[in-house]
Amino acid sequence: MSADQPLPWLTESSAERFNAVRDTSLAKLVRDDVLALILKGVLTAGQRINEPDVAARLGVSRVPVREALRELESSGLVVARKHAGVFVRQLDEPEIRDLYQLRSLLDGFAGRQAALLPADRKAALLAILVDSVQIMKDAASDDLPRYYSENLRFHWALVEAVGNQSLTETYRGIVQKLHLSRLKNLSQTTGMQASVADHLQIVEAVRQGEPQRCEALMTRHVSQAHQRLLASTASDSTPITPETIP
Repeated sequence: MSADQPLPWLTESSAERFNAVRDTSLAKLVRDDVLALILKGVLTAGQRINEPDVAARLGVSRVPVREALRELESSGLVVARKHAGVFVRQLDEPEIRDLYQLRSLLDGFAGRQAALLPADRKAALLAILVDSVQIMKDAASDDLPRYYSENLRFHWALVEAVGNQSLTETYRGIVQKLHLSRLKNLSQTTGMQASVADHLQIVEAVRQGEPQRCEALMTRHVSQAHQRLLASTASDSTPITPETIP
């Protein structure tokens, strides 16, 4: 993912930033930095995270690095393997299925609530959604990173518009876990074109104030994205299994 197209919730972290915020937990700053590398695809599924390299790059001891990795492990984004190290998690198919099922429920709820927003809040949301869909349409043919970032921004805008903190926190965790599998899914032009068409229908349902239709469209959209992922996985010579983690 290009540096100028960050994920919607992603806070950039750097060695310079560490010097400016010494009153913040070092472990949290290290966590944010490693999380950014995972979500941007610099650290890929199954890749080993080298503790000394992280510590040296950020200018910290290995203690906050270990704390950060433990926190990332508790959130399901990395896995520690005895005598081997810490690796970016590679989800198996049952877990991906479960996460997509839960995400479809949350997206559906967000869509329903968005269609019921008062006029002023709905207008502000629609401005974001329309702009996001246009960028997706422009990027669908040849700019995967930009398309993917806008796809996330579209859904994140809907979730945030609901104004439910528990929803946003739960949704963030799910989408972060699904990040790598979703990026693979959207690497196919057919998936992107179908996704753009879905988003256009969702925007219209929000605009017309149709909560049931918007909920159904959002739920179907996520379910179909999962089906496209399954189809791409079936044709891949490297199946998603725990055994593929080095």
